[in-house]
This record gives sequence, C-alpha cells and structure tokens, in this order.
Amino acid sequence: MPRNRKRPRMRALEAFEAVSRHLSFSKAAVELGVTQSAVSHQLRHLGEELGEKLFTNSGRAIALTPAGQQLADTIQQ
Repeated sequence: MPRNRKRPRMRALEAFEAVSRHLSFSKAAVELGVTQSAVSHQLRHLGEELGEKLFTNSGRAIALTPAGQQLADTIQQ
C-alpha cells in the first residue's frame, strides 16, 4: 500500500474520534486545527471506505449511527 494512502486514513480516524466525542464538526475542527469542511471531507471518505454511514444529521444536531458508535468504541479501546 502506498505510504501517502495511510496518512489520510489516520487523519480521518482522528477527525472521526474528535467528532464522536464532541458531536460537533465545528468543535472537532477547532481541536484539530483544520476547517470544518476538512473534517466533513475526511469523514465522508472514511464512511465511503468503510461502506457505513457513521453519523446522522437532524438539523444542527448530529448523532452516531450504530456503526459509528461501534467504531467509536473500538477507537476508545
């Protein structure tokens, strides 16, 4: 696997972990020192790579899907 392929995956997992803790793309972006758009893109690509929807949006609130919760639990361990 090419070396540059591993970096985005790690950044995506870091973004996911921050969003799953804060339940906020904006707060995660501030914590990571990137834009909200960058966080959103990372999570979209991570979801596509995993073939799972990780978050649900209802207005301004987000929540973890069951697959997202399982990933968050795995990362925390």
